[in-house]
Amino acid sequence: MIRINEIKLSLDESEENLINKAAKKLSIAKKDISSISIIKKSVDSRDKENIFFIYNVDVQLQIDEDRVLSKNKNPKIFKNKDEKYVLPELKRKSLKRPVVVGFGPAGMFAALMLARQGLKPIVVERGKKVEERILDVKLFQTKHNLNEESNICYGEGGAGTFSDGKLNTGIKDKRVRHVIDTFVELGAQKEVAYSYTPHIGTDRLRKTVKNFRKEIINLGGEILFQTKVIDLIVANEQIYGVKVLSNGEVFDIETDTCVLATGHSAIDIFTMLKKYNVNLMQKPFSIGLRIEHKREMINRSQYGKFYNHSALESASYKLSCHSKHQRGLYTFCMCPGGEVVVSSSEKGRISVNGMSNYARNAENSNSALLVGIDPDKFPTSDVLSGFDLQSQIESKAFIEAGKTYSPPCQVLSDFFENRKSTKFKSVEPSCKNGTSFVDINNILPNFVTDMIKKSVPLMAKKLKGFDLPDAVLTAPETRSSCPVRVVRNEYMQIEEIKGLYPIGEGSGHSGGITSSAVEGIKAAEIIITDPVWT
Repeated sequence: MIRINEIKLSLDESEENLINKAAKKLSIAKKDISSISIIKKSVDSRDKENIFFIYNVDVQLQIDEDRVLSKNKNPKIFKNKDEKYVLPELKRKSLKRPVVVGFGPAGMFAALMLARQGLKPIVVERGKKVEERILDVKLFQTKHNLNEESNICYGEGGAGTFSDGKLNTGIKDKRVRHVIDTFVELGAQKEVAYSYTPHIGTDRLRKTVKNFRKEIINLGGEILFQTKVIDLIVANEQIYGVKVLSNGEVFDIETDTCVLATGHSAIDIFTMLKKYNVNLMQKPFSIGLRIEHKREMINRSQYGKFYNHSALESASYKLSCHSKHQRGLYTFCMCPGGEVVVSSSEKGRISVNGMSNYARNAENSNSALLVGIDPDKFPTSDVLSGFDLQSQIESKAFIEAGKTYSPPCQVLSDFFENRKSTKFKSVEPSCKNGTSFVDINNILPNFVTDMIKKSVPLMAKKLKGFDLPDAVLTAPETRSSCPVRVVRNEYMQIEEIKGLYPIGEGSGHSGGITSSAVEGIKAAEIIITDPVWT
């Protein structure tokens, strides 16, 4: 297999032309190529007058590949070994079934890997199946009836199910490719494997998580929905099981191996761990708001005259502005052609997030504007104080919004002037919960609002129109990451309770779908190879 990097195609060229360009770069005939596959596709939009695609491809030849390579001195052409991920050999001696708590990305991949090695995991998920969860979310959006156990944060697929389904990540790990390949295998669109903006979209992600469920069950696993862990069963610094609540009944599940993949909002789990004197530490996190512009405006800013070209996806952006001695402002979880959603999981509190379908063709594009918060700005030194800060902001937002779940909203120009908006202009909010006109300056800490006001005009120098006076702000965004980290050993276990594996965003060790999924695979590998018990 030969890898060829950086083959260029114009926006109007067909991908069928890749084989011709590959043959030319290798100085061989087209008929000498037996197969070609796209590994990566990106867009170069630096020159708005000449936007084009860049492809990395793998080609297999019908002639001697080594001989072809020996005659080619291009460093962007080289021998590529197609190394597929393989689960490690099963060495686990325990006959007890492992328990996975939480069925978001980390829990899904941990359970799937364990199931594929015949360990028949038991998954405990406090929320509902995705098809039932969708109905609860719609009811919340239309009637404001919040189900605290089935919402945008809790339920099958985790918080990522109601997001853009982004699979891009900053981590360098051999398992990332396996995560993406597995999503494609279980129903995600094949373009996810090579797209420059890999995303499944909330509409297609909902179907994909069902396929995870089906495969785990087909392999002998069990998934208990609407079942909440309320305590651990611990003796002699060893996990012996979990105590759960389901349909009003409490019962025990025996195990010597428990994977905690409970997500960034499950404060009850952290409270439980604190009771067992587990080593927890405060961790920086971020708070802010969502900003919305017209999708067409963002497309024009990023693509120029090609803004409406059918070959281009809705434009995305990633911006940051860091002042000296300050954490600065940055965009996060940008949702092209998406909507703002209310992601509350507790009554009397409001938090918001972003979501897109695969097509990314809604009228607005939105992104979080976040400011990092260090623990020295937490209310107290208590390890769970970051959650208290979240609660204070979210509760204030609920009160300012008239004690409704229509989140605080403000036009950008009014935000800069510290005045409550009275009407929207060229940009209308996308939130299906409705919105409430509120001066967001009264909700977020001053250092956050000050940083937004300083940075947005500077960001507009990088992305034309970003400081549009008509842009819509919706607040608060407080759940971008977890404000606590669980201290783990080299086996991803906590020292205080052997056999307990906290992973994913809820452990404070990952952020986003892909990195959390990698955490699930790593934990499964350790359980499968059983280095602790042998």
